[in-house]
Amino acid sequence: MRERGALEHAIADFRGLETELNDNLELIELAEAEGEGAMVAEAEAALQKLHRRTAKAQLESLLSGEADRNDAFLEVHAGAGGTESQDWAEMLVRMYVRWAERRGFKVEWIEESPGEEAGIKSVTLKVVGHNSYGWAKTESGVHRLVRISPFDSQSRRHTSFASVWVYPVVEDDIEIEVEDKELRVDTYRASGAGGQHVNKTDSAVRLTHLPTNIVVQCQSDRSQHRNRAEAMRMLKARLYELELQKREEAAAAANEAKTDIGWGHQIRSYVLHPYQMVKDLRTEVETGNTKAVLDGDIDAFLEAALAARVGKGAGGDKAA
Repeated sequence: MRERGALEHAIADFRGLETELNDNLELIELAEAEGEGAMVAEAEAALQKLHRRTAKAQLESLLSGEADRNDAFLEVHAGAGGTESQDWAEMLVRMYVRWAERRGFKVEWIEESPGEEAGIKSVTLKVVGHNSYGWAKTESGVHRLVRISPFDSQSRRHTSFASVWVYPVVEDDIEIEVEDKELRVDTYRASGAGGQHVNKTDSAVRLTHLPTNIVVQCQSDRSQHRNRAEAMRMLKARLYELELQKREEAAAAANEAKTDIGWGHQIRSYVLHPYQMVKDLRTEVETGNTKAVLDGDIDAFLEAALAARVGKGAGGDKAA
């Protein structure tokens, strides 16, 4: 039913665009026949807006991957560098929360490990909304910040790194088997802004999948049982995403489009000093409006990365 609803929504959007196009073309034809120049200009401006909406709709139609329509887990981890990198990780989290709000997605906080002085060591968010994984999936990688450090008494320039990992929320009808012998389970007291209950019991749960060394943790609930259940869903989602990644890499190997989302793979630079610029190193998309980007205006980067990713896949199909 959810798939049917998504298809009906896509068809309705397409028909709406088609109707608006025909209406404006007819209006132009009528206005030209009657010599109404102002009406022609108004209809042409409407067609320009329609063109931009159509381009976005075309891009969204490319979100046809196996898990693109799913909700997403989004993890942010501070890199080496202590408080400086932890503050940068918190800035990234804020950016993604603002972006999700712009798109009408709901954000749920799953886990947060605060920094010693400021910022965060790690955060896991659940982004709930149609195609949220499809839009966010290209954000996985290392994000680099260059700025004058607010924590340096000598006001020196610092470079900080944080990593982002995005993976789909696994639907209940997808079966992924995890054996108990493959797991190490740790419980601990929650920390951070989790409410008044966080430090009273060892309710937080950390699961380590020994064969892959994948670690997930959850502290969003006061119940250890519910935290373990959510952590298990996250683990299955990571294993599912790992399998999707393997399939994508295998399919792209012939076209030399292998995706590397390891810690050493830097995807974007955010420079606040000595000049203002955010640049995506994969697509060359850049902007000088760093404030807007850090306030969540990142769609231009997501769209370009998605188009490039789909384009590589299309190139492989043509070659074949």
